[in-house]
Amino acid sequence: MLPVSRCRTGIFSAGAVLLLAATAACGHQDKPGSSGADQVRAEDAGAASAPASMSASPAASKKSKKPKKESPSGSPSASASKSASATSSAGTPAKSAATESKAPAPGSAPDFPVPVEVGNATQVITVKSSGSYATVTAWAKGSAGWKAVLSTSAGRVGSNGVVPGSTRRQSTYTTPAGTYTLTEGFGVEAGGTNMPYTRVDSSQWWVEDPESKFYNSMHTAAGADFPLTESGDRGSEHLINYPTQYAKALVINFNRWPAVPGRGAGIFLHVNGSGATAGCVSVPRATMDRIMSWVQPGAHPRIAIG
Repeated sequence: MLPVSRCRTGIFSAGAVLLLAATAACGHQDKPGSSGADQVRAEDAGAASAPASMSASPAASKKSKKPKKESPSGSPSASASKSASATSSAGTPAKSAATESKAPAPGSAPDFPVPVEVGNATQVITVKSSGSYATVTAWAKGSAGWKAVLSTSAGRVGSNGVVPGSTRRQSTYTTPAGTYTLTEGFGVEAGGTNMPYTRVDSSQWWVEDPESKFYNSMHTAAGADFPLTESGDRGSEHLINYPTQYAKALVINFNRWPAVPGRGAGIFLHVNGSGATAGCVSVPRATMDRIMSWVQPGAHPRIAIG
């Protein structure tokens, strides 16, 4: 997802550019639609797991049905780029520090800060939100049980906060709650990770056009059935345009397999921009670097948002 609205809105009037640039890069324009089964549930925790390798049409980004696009890592610099409710739900930061905080004390049976459907995962990332802010913690399960390995209180989520994943819709600047698998990553820079990873160039887009068969996946300009633009209701995310937020990112498998048009595309865990996101989860660059080197495909990693 473009940081806000297209998570990265870069073509608007001078004033609009300043506002959206701060929030672009985390959720293009989302469009209304029916719900799909992507959230991991207790009774079938493993069913939502995605393939360990990227599909032919790479990553996914969030689109909103709004004329404005959500940019990858920034939230609209002002509520002007979001609905009036965006401001009221901004919330207060879980912590004022803009740097990584000390990880919670390790324990064999931790009380995760949000509901988690662990399934077969031995690595879990929890996202405890407060308005558009969040504390993001990485947990690993070893012989002695679960322990927190890193945590930051400088995380961000959608400018309108977190909503149930089952009812989340595009263009709402919200982040879907629930437990989701993490199976692939992408970025403008080298990933420094063992996860399946695509280093993007100018040919790659995260498709957010609800009319495209590649909706909510990464695809190149070649063979595209979607407009090669970031504007309008059928716009998609040109990933190379967000070198800060998308320096490195992990795809959160929300609304994939099948991808239901209108529920949202391009929900990622990526580097912080200048504000809230359009639906993604973002963390400081140093935290993202650590997560990328820590996460392992064999650990069946998941992210739990609440």
